[in-house]
Amino acid sequence: MKNWWPLLLTLVIQAMVAMALLTLPVMAPVVAEAMQVSPALVGLYVSVTYAGAMVSTLMGGATVARLGAIRVSQWGLLLCALGLLLCAVPWFPAMVLGAVLIGLGYGPITPASSHLLARTTPKHQMSLVFSLKQTGVPLGSMLAGALVPPLLLIVNWQASLAAVALVCVLCAWLSQGLRADLDSDRQSDAPVHWRSLIQPIRLVLAHRALLTMASCSFMFSMVQLSLTTYLVTFLHDDLSYGLVAAGLALSATQIGGIGGRIAWGYVADRWMGAQRMLLLLASMMALGALASAFLTVDTPKALVVLILVAFGASAIGWNGVYLAEVARRAPPGTASLATGGTLAFTFLGVVVGPPMFGALSGLFETYRAGFLGLMVMASLSGAVLFWSQRTARHAA
Repeated sequence: MKNWWPLLLTLVIQAMVAMALLTLPVMAPVVAEAMQVSPALVGLYVSVTYAGAMVSTLMGGATVARLGAIRVSQWGLLLCALGLLLCAVPWFPAMVLGAVLIGLGYGPITPASSHLLARTTPKHQMSLVFSLKQTGVPLGSMLAGALVPPLLLIVNWQASLAAVALVCVLCAWLSQGLRADLDSDRQSDAPVHWRSLIQPIRLVLAHRALLTMASCSFMFSMVQLSLTTYLVTFLHDDLSYGLVAAGLALSATQIGGIGGRIAWGYVADRWMGAQRMLLLLASMMALGALASAFLTVDTPKALVVLILVAFGASAIGWNGVYLAEVARRAPPGTASLATGGTLAFTFLGVVVGPPMFGALSGLFETYRAGFLGLMVMASLSGAVLFWSQRTARHAA
């Protein structure tokens, strides 16, 4: 790489927006009790945030070209902060609007970072570097799981949301110092219009490799976000864990994701290649979901943590390899555009996944049914990857 500053800055920003998005799900049992609603409604929150993210990620390529990757990231952080403050208002419409703003802020962060890293990273290091940057997502989730429950013991849930919002604002302010250098390629006359929403989708549909990555990420994201959204509530309600212990278990799962993202990126660059690596991860996700479905109150906590760390390594660890492959397969100069297009499919999976998990869990009155649904989705994604590789070999 030309230097490590783009990686470090994009890593921190990714962590902050991930923490902002997961703060409310982590405190879901407390908020649900205060609002006198079901904790399962956290799936609706996640769907709303990612619906907003779908829109803003499609605009990511155009806005990055015009404003620069750092400026777009700063706006994303500020939108997340404002959304958190609205979620702190104990009124359902305000919380829905807050969820939309968090999604709008979250969406363009990855296209912006892909734009920066694609032009500063040698191709033979892309899986590793993109995986390192994407550790920001589990890192932010780990921070939410480790810090928010103890914070709730000190202040109320509204003040906790405001504290995370303040951290996002500080991150946006601190990144200003690097903006001049890292946004030097911005084009102030680049057009941004509603047709920009369609252009990334057209790009993905026109390239089979990109479409395969997009469809795969649709199913992977269903698994990932269902796991991180419902894990604390599952451990609290079905396995009788305390809120702090459940939050720490979520952090352990995110640690598995962080280690997985780095390891899978390295292995994909050195030996397996992205496609085979993703097929292996699909198999690991299916096994992790199956194992989670059979956890009980009597399961030793050490075994629970071991299963969740392994599950997290795959279900949370796939993104870097996937994003690097998208950037590698994208036509020259279209990394942020291709990333935005494929991420629209990724976020669609998030919109569909948690409500599906919640619906299955509600229908069968146990979260174990939701985990079995995740096993099916992981198996389907593995079948798609296997078929695409087989087709590619026959074509060659």
